[in-house]
Amino acid sequence: MLVQAIGAALPAALAVALSPFPLIGIVLILAGTHGHRNGLLFAVGWIIGLAAVATVVAVVFGGADDPDSTSSAIADWLRVLAGAALIVLAGRKWWLRPRGGEETKEPGWMTSLGDATAVRALTLGVLLSGANPKNFVLTASATTAIIEADVHGTDLAVAMTVFVLLGSCTVVGAVAVHLAGGQRAASFLDGVRQFMVTNNNVITMVVLLILGASILGDGLTGLGR
Repeated sequence: MLVQAIGAALPAALAVALSPFPLIGIVLILAGTHGHRNGLLFAVGWIIGLAAVATVVAVVFGGADDPDSTSSAIADWLRVLAGAALIVLAGRKWWLRPRGGEETKEPGWMTSLGDATAVRALTLGVLLSGANPKNFVLTASATTAIIEADVHGTDLAVAMTVFVLLGSCTVVGAVAVHLAGGQRAASFLDGVRQFMVTNNNVITMVVLLILGASILGDGLTGLGR
């Protein structure tokens, strides 16, 4: 059951981990003033945000392990709505992609990340992981899938922890590379940032489309039981 629960949450965890904006943000924070401190705080905030959303969803939909329960039916309807919304967002990302050699620019709110205070770095980590609508949907879907795998107690906690760690692997990995690699690491991370900025729309579109279709399909399958 535990392996099944982890497997059910794996796609959403990878989608959270590969989100371009947090990776761009953490690289800018690491390259700025107090990069070591702020990078660690951002990573801690990121983990807290994912864990908080997963915990709330686990409490609210704790009865979803029974296919005939009201919690299960509500979860399936929410999956249908969330999957459809992700597909629409994927289409919007594709429509708004840069065309004809247009230059892709970093969002304005990222320009001051290098000078972020400790509190702001921690808060941004929490908000970008827990309050980001896309991540909220993915975390809620993954947690519900874990519950529906009929795991309880320690197994539930382990499966949720694995999801949070996998969803945090790129942010935590960027901090680890920065702390261990010096100038070579800084050059590598800046290259990653440039790639993410340039290909942000395409990466996000692909992730949203695949996960949206998967979540929508799971919801329709659940409603058809």
